[in-house]
Formats: sequence, structure tokens, C-alpha cells
Amino acid sequence: MIQQSNHNSQFDEIRPYEEGEMKEAFEALIADRQFSAVMKGFAPWLPKSVRNGLLRLLFLGVKTPLDFQLRFMKPIVNFIIRKHTDGCSFDDSALRSKLNAKCSVLNPDLRYTFVSNHRDIVLDSAFLDLKLIESGHPTTVEIGIGDNLLIYPWIKRLVRMNKAFTVRRGLTPKEMLASSELMSRYIHYAVTQKKENIWIAQREGRAKDSDDRTQESVLKMLAMGGPVVVNSSPFTLHSSLKELNIVPLTISYEFDPCDYLKAQEFQQKRDNPAFKKSKQDDLDNMRTGIFGYKGRVHYHCGTPINQWIDELKELPKKEFFTELAQRMDREIHAGYRLYPCNYIAIDKLDGTNEYTSYYTDADVARFEKYLNGQLAKIHIPNKDEAFLRERILTMYANPVRNYLKAKEMNN
Repeated sequence: MIQQSNHNSQFDEIRPYEEGEMKEAFEALIADRQFSAVMKGFAPWLPKSVRNGLLRLLFLGVKTPLDFQLRFMKPIVNFIIRKHTDGCSFDDSALRSKLNAKCSVLNPDLRYTFVSNHRDIVLDSAFLDLKLIESGHPTTVEIGIGDNLLIYPWIKRLVRMNKAFTVRRGLTPKEMLASSELMSRYIHYAVTQKKENIWIAQREGRAKDSDDRTQESVLKMLAMGGPVVVNSSPFTLHSSLKELNIVPLTISYEFDPCDYLKAQEFQQKRDNPAFKKSKQDDLDNMRTGIFGYKGRVHYHCGTPINQWIDELKELPKKEFFTELAQRMDREIHAGYRLYPCNYIAIDKLDGTNEYTSYYTDADVARFEKYLNGQLAKIHIPNKDEAFLRERILTMYANPVRNYLKAKEMNN
């Protein structure tokens, strides 16, 4: 039993580990047989006692989940960026206060709830953690992890050590409501009391066609937990959301290593509407997303909603959430960093040369080679190459369509 530190006990079932719990959690982790088997795969020539001794040595001085991230996760994420991307950039200028032309600073007392489009199950928050620390933010983000992914006790321990809180899946409507309320209260508690940042996707699951849209249900969940919510009136919902310092965050990949897996799933569902991914499929997606080539990656922080949400506070509840979701979408879409492959894809789909100024013949040759290589990885019965090709092109074209529409509406 892990000794409890001074905390709000109502969140014990879902929260990450806290200071005072990390050492015992770590010892339980390295004592786990399945975790030991995983570690053996990294260094099979080392005896178990030596591996555990090295891990304990590395763990010295680690007292908090943030310590754990900086000691263990930061070098791993840096390695992934070096090995599997052409660089990861980060623009948080929207969060900074301009002092003068040469200097900008962050408010060290502010924490944020980053609501973003979703590109990778593992790396979306991991890259953000690294970039926040590199940019001078005092801490990283806590994230929600679906309990359907916590298939072994060691995985649950590891993610709780890595600042993850648990999101329950597969619930009845009544259970889902109670779970959403608890998660919302925890997010408000984390931001206002623990002084932690939060990362959450704008929708459940990834948009497989990259047509990124904010689900109103996500915003409603975030509004549930504020202490000022009374009878769910529009003004108090607006105040509850302001408490979270929500930042629309855009994640842009030049190349999505899972694009062929998403296209494959599109055909499988087209051919068999009852098709559902297996746990092995989920693991394949995670592995491909982490170790696949991503090209250039960019994170862009949009204008925090506190700077414009007051414009919506008099709207009726239904219209409030609809308009808020649409404004979030415009912020996220306007933050895309577009690459030659995006413009090539939209020209190929539309059969035009409208965007040729954004790419060269060499860019076209490179993208064609990439596209053919991804299609070659798909091995399913009755493979429909034309359909699969159109699906992948759509994934790369949709960010252009949404970006242009957002820019037009914001002008």
C-alpha cells in the first residue's frame, strides 16, 4: 500500500501519484514481472539485479512526477525527435506578455488547459511537455489516459508516475455522467489548487481524416467542475471555463506515420460496418506513431479563450457551447503549419494547379514516393488502391481547407 500524502482524497481513484508516493510506486514497478520482461528486452545481456540497480541509481533524487519526467522521459522524447522527425518547433507567443520589443515573459502564476487536435496517442502530450520546459514554463502537463489502455498493473503505475489521470471507458450513461463530473472537478482542482497544466484532446479519439473539430461534449465536461456553476446558466458556465485558462493548441505533422493505418481502417469499415479494431491494432498504431517518420512537427498556441469568451456569455446554453466549439475550431485551424505535401494533396484531389506556388517538382516527387510507400504497407483483402489513395490525400488536404476557411472568417 502506497502511503498517501496530503491531498484531496475524492480524486484518489483517478489522479497521478503525488510527492511522497513516487518511491514506493517505483519499487512496485521494478518488482513487477511483466515490467522486468519489458526492461530485459532493452538490455538482455544485463542480469535483472544489475538492471534494477541501475534503475534505482537513476531514480535517486526523484521525488515528484515532474522529477520523473525530467530524469527519464525528457531524454527519451529528445531521442524520438532526433531519430524520427526533422525537428519539433513550438510557438507559445500567445501566452507571453510583451514587456518591450526585445523581451517577453511568462506569468509564472498561470497554468493552462491545452485543448488540441489529436495526432498521436502517446506523443501529443510528450512533445508538448518537452517544449513547455524548454520555453521556460515551470511545469509540464497532466493528461487523461483511458483505462482501456491500462491493460497491465505496471502500465497504470508507469503512467501515474508520468502525470496521467485515469479516464474511465465503457460506462453506462449514468456512470459516464458521474465519471465526467469527477474528471472535470479534478481538472479544475489540478489547475487552480495543484497549479498544474492540463492537456486534453478536442474530441474523443483522433480525426482519421484530419478534419479536426471540437466536440461540444468535451467543453461541457470541462465546464461541469467549476465551483461557480449554479443551475448551468450561461454566465456561470462561462466563468467555470475561464477558471481553466483554456488555450486552443494546434499540432501539425508534415507526415503522419499512421496515415496508411487510418486509410486501411476506412476501407475495413466501408467493407464491414461492424468492423472494430483489436487491442493489437491499437498497439500497432501506438508503435507506428512513436517510431514512424513524421517529418517536421509544429505546435502553435492560439489566443487563450479568456481573451474572447466574454463575447459569448449572454448566449443561451446550447448556442453558447456551439459557438464556443466553432471559435475553438477557428483558432486551431488558423494555427496549422502547412507543408508542401498539404498543398500537393489538395491540388491532386481537386485536379487543379491552384497551389503550385507552395511546392516544387521535387516536392511532388518526394510526396509521390512517400505515398506509394505508405500504400504498399497495407495488406488487406480486396485492397482498393484508389479508395485508399483518396483517403490519405484527404488527410493531407483537409488542414489546407480548414486553414483557409479560418483565415477568411477571422479577417
